Amino acid sequence: MSDHTDHHAPEGLRTRGTVIVVPGRGETRSTYGRLAARLAADAYRVRVVDAQDTGAGDPTDLLDRFGARLTESVEGAVTDGDVAKPLVFLGADAGAALLAAHLGRSALSGGDRAADAVVLAGLPGRGAAAVGTWEEELDVRTSCPTHRGTLSADPRVRRGSLSDELPEALLDSAYEAAFTVPALFLVGDADPLADRDALGRGAASLPRARLSTVRGAHHDVLNDVQHRSVAAEIIAFLETLRNELVPVVTVESSAW
Repeated sequence: MSDHTDHHAPEGLRTRGTVIVVPGRGETRSTYGRLAARLAADAYRVRVVDAQDTGAGDPTDLLDRFGARLTESVEGAVTDGDVAKPLVFLGADAGAALLAAHLGRSALSGGDRAADAVVLAGLPGRGAAAVGTWEEELDVRTSCPTHRGTLSADPRVRRGSLSDELPEALLDSAYEAAFTVPALFLVGDADPLADRDALGRGAASLPRARLSTVRGAHHDVLNDVQHRSVAAEIIAFLETLRNELVPVVTVESSAW
C-alpha cells in the first residue's frame, strides 16, 4: 500500500513547484485532500505523506527516520530528472514540530535536493490537550462542519491522539531551531494548544520568517472554517517565494 497521495497540476499547465505535506497527530492523508486539491489547482505538485509516529524513543533516531522518509518522498516526486521548484515542506501539528526540529539540525533536504522553504501550521506548545470525548477533541481541532465530518468518517483517524504529549526534546528542538530558509508560520487565535508567545519569539529570531494569525481558527488551522483564506495565504507565500520574496501585490491605499 502506498504511503503517499499525489495531487497534480491541471493538464496543460506548467507545474509551479512541489509541496510535501506532513500530517499531525491522529491525521491521515485524507485529512488534507481539500487543501492539496486547492494547491494543485494553482498548478503546484502536492504529495501528502503518512503521519510520522512520534512516540517514546531516541529523538535522534526519530529525526533520522523522519529525514529518510522526507528523502524518499522527494525522490518519488521527481519528474524528468528533477523536482519542480520551489520545493516546500508543509507540516501540521506534530508534522510541523518534526520539520522545525529537522531544520534545526541540518539543511532541510530530500537527498541532494534542498528545500526552498517551509510552512509550519499549528505548531503545538508543550503539554497535551485535555480532551475526553471525540466531540471535545473535534472542538479543539475545528469548527468547520465539513472537516469535522471528514475526520469522523475516516476510520483511520486515531481518536484521542491530541491527548498524546509530544516528546519534550522534539519540541525543544523545534522551538530553538535556527534556520535560514523562508518560513511561514500559521496559527489560529482560538487554538488552545498554541504557545503564541513562543511562536512570536521563534519567528522573530529567524531571518526570513512570517507569522500569520488566523482569526477564529482552532488547532487544525489548515482545515478550519477559514481554510480558503489560509490556502490563499499559502499560495501567496509560494508565489512570493518564486519572486525572490518580493510580494507580487502590494497595497498602496485601502479603506479597510
